[in-house]
Amino acid sequence: MPKQKTVEILSADELRRTVNRLASQVIEGSSSLSEIALLGIRTRGVPLGELIAKQILLLEGVSVPVGAIDITFYRDDLDRIGLRAPGKTEIPFDINGKLVVLVDDVIFSGRTIGAALSAIHDYGRPKVVRLLVLVDRGHRELPIHPDFVGKTLPTAKDEQIKVFLQDLDQRDGVVLIKPIAE
Repeated sequence: MPKQKTVEILSADELRRTVNRLASQVIEGSSSLSEIALLGIRTRGVPLGELIAKQILLLEGVSVPVGAIDITFYRDDLDRIGLRAPGKTEIPFDINGKLVVLVDDVIFSGRTIGAALSAIHDYGRPKVVRLLVLVDRGHRELPIHPDFVGKTLPTAKDEQIKVFLQDLDQRDGVVLIKPIAE
């Protein structure tokens, strides 16, 4: 295994503040909170969406629905990334006519988001789809740009961003993993 160096990008407190700011931006970017629905992309987009919804409830007293979408069968790059066991799509609300905020942890090439947009249209026709990401690391292969960004972090293509969320990882934070030349 190649040697790697890990650099903390967001501590648990910084991640919490970033989520708070993102929730505020979603609130400000909507004419009516009753029309918003959050849709997290499996895996880490789902708990991130739940964190955003909790913060909106705390700030505005409005409960925003949160769903989960799995994009495995919509990807065009499975030959490159390898086969994965599909997760479960759970959308317990009607997305037709809603302002759907698609939530993901990291945007890189844009292929995940492209697949998610294809998947969404199998479940209905939202009024608007907005994109919220915790980290934008650049290197887009598709013309996709997030509407809400927690942190913009230009990276080298051989670097990785790892997001840790309490619900999945028993801790919060974001790290950059850099390969070390031997």
